[in-house]
Amino acid sequence: MKAILVKEDTKELYIDQVATPIANDDELLVQIKATALNRADLLQRRGMYPPPPGASTIIGLEMAGEVVTVGKNVTTWQIGDRVFALLSGGGYAEYVNIPAKVAMPIPENLSFEQAAAIPEAFLTAYQAICWLGGLKTGQKVLIHAGASGVGTAAIQIIREFGAECYVTVGTEKKQEVCLSLGAKLAVNYKIEPFEDKIKEVTENKGVDIILDCIGANYWQQNINCLALDGRLVLIAAMSGGNVNQVSLYEILRRRLQVIGTTLRARPLDYKTQLTQEFSQFALSRFLNNQLTPVIDKVLSWQNINQAHKYMEENENIGKIVIKIL
Repeated sequence: MKAILVKEDTKELYIDQVATPIANDDELLVQIKATALNRADLLQRRGMYPPPPGASTIIGLEMAGEVVTVGKNVTTWQIGDRVFALLSGGGYAEYVNIPAKVAMPIPENLSFEQAAAIPEAFLTAYQAICWLGGLKTGQKVLIHAGASGVGTAAIQIIREFGAECYVTVGTEKKQEVCLSLGAKLAVNYKIEPFEDKIKEVTENKGVDIILDCIGANYWQQNINCLALDGRLVLIAAMSGGNVNQVSLYEILRRRLQVIGTTLRARPLDYKTQLTQEFSQFALSRFLNNQLTPVIDKVLSWQNINQAHKYMEENENIGKIVIKIL
């Protein structure tokens, strides 16, 4: 099969031939129709985020496609079924083998490109906000990078839970998109500190949950914005991971929780449970358009280097989807 590989010297991406994976008795072999970009892909390309043991070394953490082989122990899927799934790797290719338990049926109203934009963003957001953050109706949540794939997914999930969502963004256009998805406040961090606006809108009570991918640069404002018993869920540290002069007294006094998480290296049982719970919550909502994947661009995999550059420039609103042709 063809797959996108990385040149060791230049870190450029190129298409070449590799061995087609073989599905075992509990797996599906899927012909990939579309995948989508994630910031982890940029790190892996540079050699900074290796795949977990046993995972494909090919980049790509999500896909949508058509089942072409069904393992002999699998009774829930048939050849020709349209599925989408979260991956530990292997999405930048013509075929991928996946555990049958983590496959989700593509709602009939969604294209392969739309379905490919869902798994990583929505499962990451659901895990972080609902499982780790303990989201409940009526709570207040702050999402950083609100116009990202995870951010646009998180806004919709929070809205569907009947909770209130605030976001930070970097442009006026991103503000507009986030507000249209259901955010109650979109703060342009390039213009003003988000802490002041969050305290104002919450009447100095703060938010119950913060979903943060920025890290060090936002640490103190995040702590200051949390309400009593608030949870800060860290999913990345784009501005760095070292924080100076941390006040443990504030964390103790207000009973705060700081939770770090990644999803890629989680065990299969964890991903299976997450996928199944998310499916029960989300699939019917995608079918009736209560939830929708937000897509910035759809590009051919021939343009994968252009796609990576576009993400590196932080221009995208929602997901960048790659058609596997």
